[in-house]
Amino acid sequence: MKIAVITGASAGIGREFVYAVDKYDTFDEIWVIARRRERLEELAAKCRNPIRSIALDLSDLGSIDEYKALLEKEQPQIGILVNAAGCGVFGPFEEKELLASARLNSLALTAMCHVSLPYMTSGSSIVNMGSNSAWQPVPYQAVYGASKSYVLSLSRALWRELRPKGIHVMCVCPGWIKTEFQQVAQHDKYIHYVDKWYGPDEVAAQAMKDLGKKKLVSILGHPVRRQVRLVKFLPVKLVMSIWCKQQGIK
Repeated sequence: MKIAVITGASAGIGREFVYAVDKYDTFDEIWVIARRRERLEELAAKCRNPIRSIALDLSDLGSIDEYKALLEKEQPQIGILVNAAGCGVFGPFEEKELLASARLNSLALTAMCHVSLPYMTSGSSIVNMGSNSAWQPVPYQAVYGASKSYVLSLSRALWRELRPKGIHVMCVCPGWIKTEFQQVAQHDKYIHYVDKWYGPDEVAAQAMKDLGKKKLVSILGHPVRRQVRLVKFLPVKLVMSIWCKQQGIK
């Protein structure tokens, strides 16, 4: 049984990845994973491939054991794994509850890759959701930015390790995406400047196009690409100062 696995599939970028992957290839099933089962079940009517809804909260790392048990029972071949689940909180480090974000963005993603790999073969792919925040430290978004830097580094290393096996790994590093994530992150109090908003459907479409080209990193939009190139050459302190000035933070 050939399957695709997509986390964070109930909304935002994860949901758009379901639609994009559904168009990308033919699968016996697409396994969609998120907390809200009712939102997952809505996907079946909009996809040509069969959908299996799996309600798991991946911020609880015990959920990985449930996913692992399901793999052991079904023994599928995973054609593509998309780790799109993620969350973040904007605001002062000392005032926020941050462990759930760190667990979901970094540890759960790592565990999903590790548990899924035995069921992947040559031609399989892993797509990990990073962020434009992965390229620099981000004050008042410190844990989110650090977790996405981790995802970028992990993805690059796995790309090199798994290349001899024919398994491709790509990290998606978008700029500002208009999704429910922004509401949950409570960004309005701390984020006052956004250069450009992108739609989650645009990001997913570009990612699948880049996956077909076997790119290591997928970046949508010339403004985001310019920023990535720029921060590589500027001193880190200056980059953080520019960010804080843009957001009106002292």
